[in-house]
Amino acid sequence: MVIEDEIEQMLMEDDDTEHMVPDPLALTAAEKSFYEVLGLKYPPSPAPPTLCNPNNFSTDHNSGNSKITAPGESDFQSTSKMPLSSSDCLTGSFDGITNPCSDSNLEEENNERKNHPGEDIESTDIEGRSDKESMVCADEDELSKMFDRVFLCPDDRRKPLVCTSDEVSQDRSGKLLKHNELPCGSNARKGGGKKRKNRNQVVDLRALLILCARAIAMDERGTVDKLLTEIRQHSSPFGDGYQRFAHYFANGLEARLVGTGFQIYTASRMQSFADMLKIYQTFISACPFKRISFYFASHHILNLAENATTLHIIDFGISYGFQWPIVIQDLSAIPGGPPKLRITGIEFPKSGLQPAKTVEEAGHHLVKYCERFNVSFEYNGVAKNWETIQIEDLKIGKNELIVVNCLYRLDFLLDETSVENSPRNSVLSLIRNINPHIFIHGIINGSCNAPFFVTRFQEALFHYSSLFDMLDANITRENHERLMFEKEFYGREVVNVLACEGSERVVRPLTYKYWQVQNLNAGFRKLPLDRELMKTLRAKVESHYHKDFMVDEDGHWMLQGWKGRIVVAISCWIPAKKY
Repeated sequence: MVIEDEIEQMLMEDDDTEHMVPDPLALTAAEKSFYEVLGLKYPPSPAPPTLCNPNNFSTDHNSGNSKITAPGESDFQSTSKMPLSSSDCLTGSFDGITNPCSDSNLEEENNERKNHPGEDIESTDIEGRSDKESMVCADEDELSKMFDRVFLCPDDRRKPLVCTSDEVSQDRSGKLLKHNELPCGSNARKGGGKKRKNRNQVVDLRALLILCARAIAMDERGTVDKLLTEIRQHSSPFGDGYQRFAHYFANGLEARLVGTGFQIYTASRMQSFADMLKIYQTFISACPFKRISFYFASHHILNLAENATTLHIIDFGISYGFQWPIVIQDLSAIPGGPPKLRITGIEFPKSGLQPAKTVEEAGHHLVKYCERFNVSFEYNGVAKNWETIQIEDLKIGKNELIVVNCLYRLDFLLDETSVENSPRNSVLSLIRNINPHIFIHGIINGSCNAPFFVTRFQEALFHYSSLFDMLDANITRENHERLMFEKEFYGREVVNVLACEGSERVVRPLTYKYWQVQNLNAGFRKLPLDRELMKTLRAKVESHYHKDFMVDEDGHWMLQGWKGRIVVAISCWIPAKKY
């Protein structure tokens, strides 16, 4: 259930071309899709700013490291010179988004673009090329503002935890709606996994799934075929939560039976970035897990950063860097000025000629946020298999306040049950050798890593049935983003857990108690929870989300869950002793 990881995997399709100034027409189409996501009209480009020169960004593809520099600065350095003006401030509110564009400007801009539909950058003169590069810079600014509206809360940003667009709202029970949808009526089924066959018979989908899993384990093909046929008759990706849950579990069982699990898991892709942005926004509006975790981490980082001269965040699993804009925003408000910020963004390498493409794009976005909020910034991108990373790759400087951040990504590394030299242990050892001032660790709480299939199946049954029930209670069944989320995230994870073995099984959530032992053995000790922070976060979840979401604690872990079942956990650690 690692949303940012899945977003990165689906969006960053392999591209063998070099990272050049993008084609304006293609960028225009992408911009328009963003505005459709946010319910806005497409705006004209503002006055052309300073040219975006691609030579200001340098990348070492062979080493897997990416480094980004701002114009006029040395390597790894981006220092804003201009103060934040009122025109740069973010617009919008907790409940909706204001459209800053007029219809007349929109029409003029569209007419201008229609006059040059197929113009090639390579064939234009220097002046024309400069104009297009200026347009690209302006377009990127608009793109950044659209990201702001999704990932920043501009009004009293430390208080609200849900920033939804004006196209979504909630009914009285907390269910997420679109304005063109109606809430589910009395035909909604909540049968605990059971669906009526007729007035005298009840089909227990959960029991049928367990019987089918046992039959597969015993290689009873005839029984499996019969059970799957019955499950298919009473399950659906468009039904209630348990019917959808049963549908995707049936997919996983079928994939295990025919040996196609890994192909299904790796082949699935979203259609567009706009689709993904809609899905992500729908999820964080309906479920607090991600946003609460970000605020938990930000609180501890900002407390440490108040007296720091240089803050170095090492993020294992940075994806697009969605966690850091609000941290940058809050750093800029520190009395006396913000510390210098360094971020080392770590991701797995992409196949093809651009292994560092993901971390490069994260860095480009974060550079712009730091320029806007006047925060001195350096970025170091590392795209390698995590167990192969050396401490030298992280470019740690002297007298830095070091934060290691890893939210819901270590669960996807192979452990000692799969390979002799466990990547999980190697990464924990690396983090300990970094000797950070704090290690913020978020995990998916589950027991889906058992070596025996039937045991793993039953644990996955409990874990994912809770997640499908959560979505059913908070988002209407007709919601397109919910359908896509269940298919592309939970559905794919279920297939991987049930149908894959060995190194092909990468979805391996374990309990926070397991990670407690692992972190202690790696040489860390846990920090106590902040009582006031816990009180605040509980109040925010109670006031903005469904009543069945819970925030709890155990042994200095902050726990989040649904109807009493723990789904994710997060805690803070420091080295047990300094080297």
